[in-house]
Amino acid sequence: MDVAFLDRGLFKHAESLAEAWFKPGAIHIATLTQIAASPDGKRAAAAAQICDKLEGTPTTRLAVVDIASGDIDVLTHGTHSDSLPVWSPDGCTIAFLSDRGETGLNHLRLFDVNGGVERATASVDGFVETLEWSSDGRFILLGVAGYGSDVAGTQGARAVGREDEVERPSWAPSVDGTSETMPWRSAWLYEVETDTVRQVSPAGVNIWQAVWAGSRSIVAICSDQPEETWWYSADVRVIGLDDGAVSVVYRPQDQLGWLTASPSGHQLAVIEAVCSDRNIVTGDLRLIDLDSGMVARPSVLGGDVVQSFWRDEQQLLYLSVDGPATSIGLLDCVTGESRELWRDAERAPSGPLRPEIVPFGYGAGDVLFMCESFFTAPTLVVVEGGQERRIRRFGSSDVDATVQALGSARDFQWEAADGLKIHGWLVVPSGTGPFPVIVQIHGGPIWTKWPRYLGAFAFEQMALKAGYALFQPNVRGSGGRGQDFARHVVGDMGGADAQDHLSGLDALQRAGLIDPDRIGVMGCSYGGFMTSWLVTQDQRFAAAIPISPITDWVSEQYTCNIESFCRTFLKDPTSDPSGQYFSRSPVHFVDRVRTPALHICGALDKITPPGQALEFHRAMRSSGVESVLVTYPEEGHDVTNMPAIFDFSARAIEWFLKHMPA
Repeated sequence: MDVAFLDRGLFKHAESLAEAWFKPGAIHIATLTQIAASPDGKRAAAAAQICDKLEGTPTTRLAVVDIASGDIDVLTHGTHSDSLPVWSPDGCTIAFLSDRGETGLNHLRLFDVNGGVERATASVDGFVETLEWSSDGRFILLGVAGYGSDVAGTQGARAVGREDEVERPSWAPSVDGTSETMPWRSAWLYEVETDTVRQVSPAGVNIWQAVWAGSRSIVAICSDQPEETWWYSADVRVIGLDDGAVSVVYRPQDQLGWLTASPSGHQLAVIEAVCSDRNIVTGDLRLIDLDSGMVARPSVLGGDVVQSFWRDEQQLLYLSVDGPATSIGLLDCVTGESRELWRDAERAPSGPLRPEIVPFGYGAGDVLFMCESFFTAPTLVVVEGGQERRIRRFGSSDVDATVQALGSARDFQWEAADGLKIHGWLVVPSGTGPFPVIVQIHGGPIWTKWPRYLGAFAFEQMALKAGYALFQPNVRGSGGRGQDFARHVVGDMGGADAQDHLSGLDALQRAGLIDPDRIGVMGCSYGGFMTSWLVTQDQRFAAAIPISPITDWVSEQYTCNIESFCRTFLKDPTSDPSGQYFSRSPVHFVDRVRTPALHICGALDKITPPGQALEFHRAMRSSGVESVLVTYPEEGHDVTNMPAIFDFSARAIEWFLKHMPA
């Protein structure tokens, strides 16, 4: 393979597909994310994806949508990104984050809706990750990460620093393991009237997420150490704003995410789940009464809860993933009963990391969200009084026409060897099968594949156009099937979940849908591990592309920034040569590999360091098996920046075309 693909047709094809989706320079809104409904229910603020040029990651602008007409006003402009808009309680001001000072380092800004004027605010010592208005509109609670903090794996698993840091001498060492060298996350209060900020979380407490609990205290998901690995054992604490007193109110068995407080601040809702990555916690609801300390475990309509929102002191709106379907429900926290408001097994609410919704208007069950499917462009819809209404569809007619011609999608279900029911998504090209197939394995392992519009993804469009089917399995250990289903993978990574992938391919072959001689496999993160693992366990694969893989669990634990994940999911000591650190490491079984592999990694990745891909690549070459390693110098966990993503798409398609021609 050439070092550069810039002048190759496949690179140009990937670039042209991105150009068709983003329409750079045309002030074209590809989609909306981070939607927030105004208090009166007449408008919605959002981060509008507008790409000026095909470089870096797509940028976003602050925009406001009229709910009645669907008209959009773009409020901010420039080459930076504006994100996470939140309305003030009176609906007159939108607080949002912007990295216009330094790329990737967000700071708080305010937009006066009536006057059309925005302004900067007092700076904090770090970059802002979250914000929430106080109920009286006087303060904004900020979640601040110190410079040099690692972002989550879903955000790239890289350290985020400042461009204007004092230049270090070339000989100066880097230091790890002392408190002075560790950036912390903290909670700050911004006072709107005086334009001042102050830190309100005490030293020695790391704040992963903080929300208001009344007017004089906050509640937060906290740990006593700042590194990413400590998130796995974080708990819930109340922090007094007057005295700084800290008290633990809930110590979970598993991991925590999506903390919210009722309007009075007396009740908390939090999602608890066995989870592989921060920011994608999906599982069971926990309701915590701060007065009594009682913890309730209400049941929902099925699957795993993704988000929840208090509508009043008694009613909780929530979104859950239930197998191939997503559903929106309303929980009565007194009776424990839920009623379903919306459900769909072909479409899903949009979101960059998981499906997302927001409460809307005055009705407890009214909700606003972007919705999409494999072949339906993102569309802003509102469910009001139980009725769904379309507000505005995004994308473009030319991309729609291209996508519609690519093929069709379906939910495919099969039975594993032990009788467990498994499902996945099968997207097939136009024409008649059996098709060559590419298995796309999700990360996590506790994550899930859900319908995402193909028009936003160059590789998938190129693969379908070339004649490949795409198989996206949600095997045991995936999210969306309840905690018992997710726990199947704990202590058994590469065990029954690997067999589920193989039994799914067997079922597809029996159904006459795929060509058994042309099966490829690829995946990122845990999907990269599983890709590497499967080619050591089965000879059916004609080509493999592990992305950001784990290939040696011992070296992974001691070089990554989330060693708690390894301990939690392997359930073995690293010193046991018969344990899973050895028996589930692909590198120890490289002598079984016959499948050519294209290994992909990012030089800045701190969760699955690039040495993992290097180990397996060199082991394969030593065994005489064709192997190529591609390391992207400016990427972290996965390839996300343009034009690197065009290069990756071109290399991946060429790899499959070479080893399993469509």
